[in-house]
This record gives sequence, C-alpha cells and structure tokens, in this order.
Amino acid sequence: MTNSGERVVIGMDPHKRSVTIEVMAADEQVLGGGRFGTDAAGFKAMLDYASRWPNRVWAIEGCNGIGRHVAMRLLAEGHEVVDVPPKLSARARVFATGQGRKTDATDAHSVALVGTRMAGLRPVVNDEQLAVLRLLVDRRRSLGDDHTRMISQLHQLLLELIPGGAKKDLSAAQAKALLATVRPRDTAGKARRRVAAELIADLERVYARKKAADKELKELLAETGTSLMNLHGIGPSGAARLLVEVSEITRFPNRDHFASWNGTAPIDASSGDNVRHRLSRAGNRQINRVLHIMATVQLRNDTEGRAYFDRRKAEGKTSMEAMRALKRRLSNIVYKTMLDDAVRAKATGPGGQRGSDSDSSATGSQPQHRLFGQATPGPVTTQPRTPLPRVS
Repeated sequence: MTNSGERVVIGMDPHKRSVTIEVMAADEQVLGGGRFGTDAAGFKAMLDYASRWPNRVWAIEGCNGIGRHVAMRLLAEGHEVVDVPPKLSARARVFATGQGRKTDATDAHSVALVGTRMAGLRPVVNDEQLAVLRLLVDRRRSLGDDHTRMISQLHQLLLELIPGGAKKDLSAAQAKALLATVRPRDTAGKARRRVAAELIADLERVYARKKAADKELKELLAETGTSLMNLHGIGPSGAARLLVEVSEITRFPNRDHFASWNGTAPIDASSGDNVRHRLSRAGNRQINRVLHIMATVQLRNDTEGRAYFDRRKAEGKTSMEAMRALKRRLSNIVYKTMLDDAVRAKATGPGGQRGSDSDSSATGSQPQHRLFGQATPGPVTTQPRTPLPRVS
C-alpha cells in the first residue's frame, strides 16, 4: 500500500452510464480500482472510494468526447483532471498486453499508465466561453447537415416531378417557385408535391436558424478577440471549430506538430532510394475539414492560395498533390494567426496563465525539459498556456 501522501493517478475509462477506474502509484503499482455508475449515487461512491488517496489526479480518456461529462463533474468538485488522448491509451494497451483486445479494465489500466508515464498531458479546464462556443458550433453543424439532407431529398422529388429536375445550387425560394409550376394529377405525384412543399418549409426554417446561429457565433468570436475570420475561407463556424478543438495553440511546440495533429502533414513512406510521402488520414478530422473548406474557397477566387496551387501544378504536381500542399500551407498560416492572437491576448488581456506550466507527468515522477519549437520523438510537453479573453 502506498503512502497516503504520495501522488497517484486514477485512470478512467468513461462511458455514458458507467466508468471503470484504476488507481496507480508513481512506480506503476496498481493500488485499486472498480466500476461505478455515473448517476448521483455512483458518482458519490466513486469519490468516496478515491478519498483514501488525497493526493490524486484523474486521468480521463477522451475529455473532448465521451469523457467530458464526468470530467466536468470532477472539475466542479475541485479535482485535478488531465486529458488522455485515445490514441495514446490504445498504444499503451498494446504494449502492456501484447495485443489490442479491449475491456473496460484494460482500458482503465492503459489510461492510468499514460497518466503516470507521459509528460505534458493537457489539464482539463472548465472554460465557459469555449463550452458555449462548442455548443453553438455543434448546433450550427447539425443545421448544415439537416440542410444537406433536405436538399438531397428535395432534388430527388423534383426529378420525379419535373423532367431533368432542378439546378444544383437550389435555394428554398427557387424551389418554391419551381414547385408552383407543377400540377400533378396522379395520386403519387400529388403526394410527391405535398412532401416537397413540406421540405421547402423545413428548409426555410433551417435557413433562418442558420442565419441566427451565424450571428450569435460572430458576436461570441468578436469577444474572444480572434482574428481567424480575417483569413480568406474561414467563416464563423470554422473559426469557432478551431478555437474549440485547439483550445490552447501554445500546446503545440511548432507548426509541424500542429500540422501532424490536424492531419495535413504527409506521412513519410520512403524506402531505400525511393523517397515518397503519402496522404495522412490521421489527425483531427474536424479541423482537417475546416482547412479543406478554406482551401476550396481560396481556389474559387483570385487569392494567394490559388496562386500557390497553380505554382505547384506547374511544378508537375497532380491536382490532389497540389491540394494537399495547399492545405499544409494554410495549416501553417492558421497556426501563426492563432499564436499571434494568443501572444496578443497575454499582453493585453487578464494577467496570469491557465493550466500547469510544469513539464512533468501527472504523478510528477518524470520531469522533462525541452526548448520551445524543438522537435521531439515523444508527446508534446506542456507549454505556458494563454487563456482566451473571457466574456465579461
């Protein structure tokens, strides 16, 4: 049994209605664990069980996903929580067990191992401004998905009602005017027209909600002081998504780490004298999508991105290769913009820094020191973090 004053890591594999935990000392000795419900009674039982180790830190897998609900509850109770990326815990599970089989207990063990061994795990903070942005940008994306689905259904119906169907870029007003010219006489045709009219009415409501959501996002983004919307191809949704997913740009030592994280950095696939790179399908796909939209918008206009794309094509690159190169270039621009915003916010905003500036693991057993911007083979270490300006 470890000394009650020794710092321990409580690794957690979270689910919707239950969590599995494992308590691990700095020497990786397993001290305890168990499975608890996430209701009020189960959460209290878990805290009562963990109270026997006063000096503890919670390492939770996926605090931006399924682990967020329990991480926020622990923060509200005053506990220290660090986020364990699922990829790190998956690697630890394979190395610890020799295979990739998953159980809740092995997942909790791998999370505890990462929390004990790895330096620079991101502390979880309860930033209300980012929480509001996350809710609004998720809602805005769902509205966009609804719009796409309804437009597809409407096109299918109009194709059956009108020879040749409607044009590709169809607004609700245009669809309504087009439908007014259709007077089917058969029962199936009348049903199609009625359903199409209902879809158009739904589209009008979605348009109004999207407009209101964009307006609210713009107001919140203005309060953060971000300059991301000044970049060609980034709108309110893209800027909000970047702030929400990145959270603190200073956690990336350099732009190469940021590009690797968002999946725009190519993967080296060289062998012998054959030097080549291939597309990375890893990384944060939501941020990769934002960069892809940014690149697409720039290609449609006379921009520096369009000129860069044309230069790469002239060098012999294919369209896909030039597109990948453009996305990487835009990733570098976004990184610099967010870093400049963070430095400016630190200089002009509220004093102090958010999170821990210590380059150590969760247990404090393996301190590490690296220079900012130095390439490292392991995980990125913690850098001084600059908070976004809070809403007054």
